[in-house]
Amino acid sequence: MANERDQLALFGGTPAIGPAPEELFRWPITTREDEDAILEVFRANAQSGTQITEQFEREFAAWQGARHAVAYCNGTLAVEAAMYACGLGAGDELICPSKTYWASCLQAFRLGATVVFADIEPDSLCIDPNDLERCIGPRTKAIMVVHYLAHPANMDGIMAVARRHNLRVIEDVSHAQGGLYKGRKLGSFGDIAAMSLMIGKSFATGEMGIIVTDSRELHDRALAYAHYERNNSRYIETEDLLAYASMPLGGVKGRVNQMCSAMGRVQLKYYDQRCAEIRQAMNLFWDLLADVPGLKAHRVDEASGSTMAGWYCPHGIYKRDELGGLPLSCFAEALKAEGCSISIGGNLPLHTHPIFQHYNGMKTEKPTRIAFAERDVRLLDRPLPVTESIEIFSIPWFKHVRHDIIGQYAAAFRKVAAHAGQLRRQARPDESQPGRWYFYADPDA
Repeated sequence: MANERDQLALFGGTPAIGPAPEELFRWPITTREDEDAILEVFRANAQSGTQITEQFEREFAAWQGARHAVAYCNGTLAVEAAMYACGLGAGDELICPSKTYWASCLQAFRLGATVVFADIEPDSLCIDPNDLERCIGPRTKAIMVVHYLAHPANMDGIMAVARRHNLRVIEDVSHAQGGLYKGRKLGSFGDIAAMSLMIGKSFATGEMGIIVTDSRELHDRALAYAHYERNNSRYIETEDLLAYASMPLGGVKGRVNQMCSAMGRVQLKYYDQRCAEIRQAMNLFWDLLADVPGLKAHRVDEASGSTMAGWYCPHGIYKRDELGGLPLSCFAEALKAEGCSISIGGNLPLHTHPIFQHYNGMKTEKPTRIAFAERDVRLLDRPLPVTESIEIFSIPWFKHVRHDIIGQYAAAFRKVAAHAGQLRRQARPDESQPGRWYFYADPDA
């Protein structure tokens, strides 16, 4: 039996992972309190109001430690409103990491602006402050900082560059709500922060986005962009906006379904407590693999005062050379046989998608990305050596501390790494796509 357990399941051995309770992975955690709050809105036909949303905004801002918060129907529009608030317009440039979800930057096209892609750091997977100077031009307006896969970006380095060049900083905290960088909450470093609160995120409300800022002017501009019913003197102090009262300056409606706002108010009460247990569980998993070659934890040292928030969409960094060149796809195939399916690659580099190269949705003389630009920013897309070469893989997102079950999953990763030599000898050509344009709930999809 011992030999059978040691043998890879891919080659006839016993899988390392047995049945796991559903609640170990179920997210978000919802209770009768969530249901009652949602049903109260439903029964009152208050879905399209703003009172509950405004309550949530005040509570969220207080939790964030910000003066202002504005909620939107989704995170994509929240990010777009943050861009508008910062003055991004025709011909302006936004610097953004290429390895992120498209909604960190694609909305810039709607404002007539463009995107310059920067490389990422190999450990944090966040934008590399040392690559920012290369990206800056005469029309650079802002830097989009993405705290990718819950890892805090290097805010010290980023803010130093931004101050030197008088650039706005927008933090995309969609993966890292409530996370800390050196003891300070993510989203509090830049001029404004935006984030998604959709059902798959660690802060889950159903479908919503939100911005936070300490600037009254940025708050007013973000609010006026998509909230026509609140674009008036009751909510806005910035005088030059009031001339356009009662109309959404972006021509879009951002109002939130208040069933989501009601859920958000309940989730906020328990969020920090639940995230603390998630971090304990995820750190346990990585601690069990600390000495395994080929698998590098994507995490922070919490002794530094930084945290991984709710550890949204957790990943690891694959060190192929430490396993003799074993393709990550082969590692993933063997792990699946042990009872753990993983996805590989994370988000594909945005600069390689045709929409950022030759799409012409505005039907102008030049592709949309450079329709109003003063320079062809596509020429800056390469090289992005880390973005184009980094190999990462998803890991289970444990929501509770279960030493026995988490130990089984860690044993599966350890087992596959230990048999890297056998896998190399029997490996098929690696034809896998090294990532996805967006994340799927099912890594096999």
